[in-house]
Amino acid sequence: MKTNFERYLKAIINDLELIEFISEISNAFQNMDLKKNDFFVKEGKVCSYFCFIDAGVLQHSIAVLGEEKTTYLAMKNSCTSALKSFISNTPSRKNIKAISDCNLWVIEIDAFHYLLKSNKAFNKFYYNLIENQIYLIDDYRIDLLTLTPEERYKKLLSNDPKLLQQVPLHYLASFLGISSRHMSRIRKNIN
Repeated sequence: MKTNFERYLKAIINDLELIEFISEISNAFQNMDLKKNDFFVKEGKVCSYFCFIDAGVLQHSIAVLGEEKTTYLAMKNSCTSALKSFISNTPSRKNIKAISDCNLWVIEIDAFHYLLKSNKAFNKFYYNLIENQIYLIDDYRIDLLTLTPEERYKKLLSNDPKLLQQVPLHYLASFLGISSRHMSRIRKNIN
């Protein structure tokens, strides 16, 4: 069932005049399941898909001096990809891995380009999605420079309280730019 995906498309597109084009978008996406620890894409490989996450969490990560660093956590009811790799057909600089069982709706590059050229609603969806992601990235970077680790943790809790149940602590710590040990101290002091 693509009900969540279609609801998400409508919310991102946010234009009643384009509703009629949503079924074409939805029909272009195919179902894919990933088990916990399966890779959506591995560093050095070309990302084959752009996806909507219907269930689960995908971790974006890079290796820095042999240590895994979480750069992003893609949650249920969001879209993700190793976008540069996907769009330009180049090797990905990061891994994207399921940190829980995931149900995804995926689209390959040819169908993606076709929709961008021929479907006004998909074009608007993609534009709005990218614009929203740029806002989030900008906020994240500013938060890293201006907020203490405690403040970043509190902000994460207030914005997305379900994360603590869905994402293991070491991934959250890495995403917030703090060590797991420091994260444990922060949680202890806050609780």
